[in-house]
Amino acid sequence: MSEETPVPKPESAAEQLNIKVKDAEGNEVFFKVKRTTKLSKLKRAYADRMGKPENSLDMNDQDEIDAMIEQLGGW
Repeated sequence: MSEETPVPKPESAAEQLNIKVKDAEGNEVFFKVKRTTKLSKLKRAYADRMGKPENSLDMNDQDEIDAMIEQLGGW
């Protein structure tokens, strides 16, 4: 019996997220990540892109993460 090599499936749009990170000054940085990507990896990538040390991006009590659902059509 021969073993079949698994063929990787192309990532569908449903498996990816387009993330916008916006700082207090209004600067926006966009990322395309898999749904399984940990927030720590996103934080590291953001710090790299902004040229800041990752440990300078601490979250504090009462910080907020805003999540929006895109509405297509309608009002």
